[in-house]
Amino acid sequence: MQARNKYQGFTKVGLVCSGLVLGLMLSLTYSAVAEKMTKPQLPLEDLRAFAEVFGKIKSDYVEPVEDKKLLSEAISGMLTGLDPHSSYMDADAFKDMQAATQGEFGGLGIEVAMEDGLVKVVSPIEDSPAYAAGLKSGDLIMKLDDKLVKGMSLNDAVKQMRGKPDTSIVLTVLRKNEAKPLTFTLVRAIIKNKSVKYKITEPGYAYARVTQFQERTGEDLAKAIKVMHDENKGPFKGFVLDLRNDPGGLLNGAVGVSAAFLPKDTLVVYTEGRAADSKMKLTANPENYISHSIANDYMKKNNLSVSNPLSYARAIAASDYIKDLPDDLKTVPMVVLINAGSASASEIVAGALQDHKRATLIGIRSFGKGSVQTIMPMNNGAAIKLTTARYFTPKGRSIQAKGIDPDYLVEDGTDQSNNIHEADLTRHLSNPKDNQAGVPAMTEVLTPAKETAKEKLNEKKFAEPTGPIEPASKDDIQFTQAMNFLKGKPVVVSQPPKVEAALTK
Repeated sequence: MQARNKYQGFTKVGLVCSGLVLGLMLSLTYSAVAEKMTKPQLPLEDLRAFAEVFGKIKSDYVEPVEDKKLLSEAISGMLTGLDPHSSYMDADAFKDMQAATQGEFGGLGIEVAMEDGLVKVVSPIEDSPAYAAGLKSGDLIMKLDDKLVKGMSLNDAVKQMRGKPDTSIVLTVLRKNEAKPLTFTLVRAIIKNKSVKYKITEPGYAYARVTQFQERTGEDLAKAIKVMHDENKGPFKGFVLDLRNDPGGLLNGAVGVSAAFLPKDTLVVYTEGRAADSKMKLTANPENYISHSIANDYMKKNNLSVSNPLSYARAIAASDYIKDLPDDLKTVPMVVLINAGSASASEIVAGALQDHKRATLIGIRSFGKGSVQTIMPMNNGAAIKLTTARYFTPKGRSIQAKGIDPDYLVEDGTDQSNNIHEADLTRHLSNPKDNQAGVPAMTEVLTPAKETAKEKLNEKKFAEPTGPIEPASKDDIQFTQAMNFLKGKPVVVSQPPKVEAALTK
């Protein structure tokens, strides 16, 4: 299948309770109709067992159940049993996922995953009802209005949270260190996720924040850079790229953002899987960051044949938003901010810039989402999202279940004990470079005594802000240290907890 016939991208871990992105979040994804003519030997005994269970449910279950529901749930269970990121999307969820990649969708604005039968908040999306209400990463949703979440599938919970704009829903939430459940009344809204925010923080210093990698994120960043360059009236002294709490998105956006700061044709990421079409090497070349739909739009606008390869090549070249960027962007001193909410596409960008020594990373260890999903549309309007490969940074690092370590460890001043990582998810894929399958190399193996000591350390009180920290403000510790680095001042790093010392006290 030709590269241009693929709709390449990343999806996030979990689902955005908004209208979501059923399975779009935190995952590297490229879409393919997957026309593989393999005919594996069918396990007849297991199929007989499936048919027997199906028959028993039809004849003996306390209430009648439609065949369509049983088969849909069986498919869903077959996929979700593989790993945290493979899933089944019905027709509505598939449409929601496609809408989310365009940057606008309806709902609450929460990225979620399932944990121990409850819906776990991965992170609220900026400028959403969930963000404004104060939901936090690690919160466990136990009730939706008067319905208990326990026993619901993640799909059912997401559908319950969806709804028409301006309608309300009450979320009952369990939060660590809170004695009683918390209740949040949220009003559903159209979530317009502006993927790039930017400003000149002071003369000579540019700041750009990518909140999600969408189809036009690379193009939007390029426009932002040109605006800031004009406002600055000359080359930058330093550049801060903020990827904190960015759960991922589309691959072309991630490659485009990397390409803005790297020389042309520099390797950004490569993937390895069993199928031939899951092996890719993606470089800072317009063929890899100009999406198929953008090229198609150009061809239609200019009355070019969409089936002509020469027309397609012309469209790619004409749509290259990187070619007109200022030359100093390739060499300006640069810091990338990351945290535990930086996942998938964010980690691709951070890993590429770190491997090529193009930027210094400041913050805390990233999420660790290093697997590739392929979106495969079905004939009934639904789709499956199937893990087909792992991705690697230019130097061959797999961040799967490990994450990317910053060059300077700087916490943000809040309690870090609720942070979620890929390694915390049930059935997560192992890192292929680990000595022991399923045990991430960075995971600390603690004795019971050390575990108790670590829990006590995590229980200490942190200075919690009254609301979300405003990025690039005076209260933003990580941004402040990034500016210190760019100005040649000392960076104040955070010290990891000394578990052994705690045991002696």
